[in-house]
Amino acid sequence: MSGHGDPILMTARKGAALKGVAEVPGDKSISHRALILGALSVGRTEITGLLEGQDVLDTARAMRAFGATVTRNGPGDWTVEGVGVGGFAEPEDVIDCGNSGTGVRLIMGCMATSPITATFTGDASLRKRPMGRVTDPIALFGARAVGRAGGRLPMTIVGAADPVPVSYTTPMPSAQVKSAVLLAGLNAPGQTVVTEREATRDHTERMLRGFGAEISVEETAEGRVITLQGQPELTGQKVAVPRDPSSAAFPVCAALIVPGSDILVPGVSQNPTRNGLFTTLVEMGADITFENPREEGGEPVADLRVRSSALHGIAVPPERAASMIDEYPVLSVVAACATGTTVMRGVKELRVKESDRIDAMARGLEACGVRVEEDEDTLIVHGLGAGNVPGGATCATHIDHRIAMSFLVLGLASQQPISVDDGSPIATSFPAFEGLMAGLGAQITRGA
Repeated sequence: MSGHGDPILMTARKGAALKGVAEVPGDKSISHRALILGALSVGRTEITGLLEGQDVLDTARAMRAFGATVTRNGPGDWTVEGVGVGGFAEPEDVIDCGNSGTGVRLIMGCMATSPITATFTGDASLRKRPMGRVTDPIALFGARAVGRAGGRLPMTIVGAADPVPVSYTTPMPSAQVKSAVLLAGLNAPGQTVVTEREATRDHTERMLRGFGAEISVEETAEGRVITLQGQPELTGQKVAVPRDPSSAAFPVCAALIVPGSDILVPGVSQNPTRNGLFTTLVEMGADITFENPREEGGEPVADLRVRSSALHGIAVPPERAASMIDEYPVLSVVAACATGTTVMRGVKELRVKESDRIDAMARGLEACGVRVEEDEDTLIVHGLGAGNVPGGATCATHIDHRIAMSFLVLGLASQQPISVDDGSPIATSFPAFEGLMAGLGAQITRGA
């Protein structure tokens, strides 16, 4: 069961070539951060292109609960009247973050250094996910966390009345953990320092700087060292949210594996900490051209022209994992349609996402006739070549939107239709998915 409604059986089947323009929604990571930093600022923040998936709407509701005024003016057009750093009010009720690991972890961080208490919960999937990776570092500031066994939601955070600055090295490559520590550091005196051995998406650093924080980034032998000066006055900004590369991944990958396809995906973020999938696809032989490169909202973007391609398996460098961690499920679908073997190592973080994504993709691909191998940190897909994936299965999504969309993409190129047991979680991150894919000519329907 999805946390956002009854299960929706969905089926994808082979059809005509995909053609047209795919207007993917705004970037989810940047949408979350725009709402949160707007709430922590003085004055008004105006956001255009905000993703209006359930995850982001849950974050907007949470910011209201902490005292900010958050208003939707029209599609993707929002304003936030902030309360300033340290200005959060204590919520009157439990904060429900739905399916969003990003939302709950970032919000825990930004309230952890204020003298308030808040209780967080989420849907069935989010309640299974580990929160210790955030509650451990925010405890260093002086915050306390009480939750279920294994550090799981529901969880109450008691913010630090007298926070202290922290120097923290992230134990795993995680933009969520890094961002939670930086957001906690905003209301701590002195300098908060985060060191990450592997670079992760840097939207928080870019946006903090844009809102007026004093933040520096240095590449050292120990890794990437980010230093934030605490207790700044952030000022409301105008934020134009670029289009989400993680959402763009689905029409891009579909066009690559459906014969005769030729699509344009405009305005997609090309942030170097997020574009690992596109680099990997090009290495596999993908016909992708990056047109009209430019900057929007402090982020590099480009229009992607994508044509169906003869693809071959590769070994994806493990150090690339942080820049494409959410895209491995749909990459494994592309790998199934490629010739030869694709090896994906350094991906153990996939096991603690909305589902165990390595296991979910492996079992689903096997059901569709594709041979896979896996261990704790690796997924290997033995590709069958274009048009040779048998399909004909109903794949379990485990309340995970990316698993659902990935198998629906595979169904567009398999010999027999592929169904997913529950497509309802797609609304959490990409509510326009069905309409966008239908507009390109994809045969995706509700039901068998």
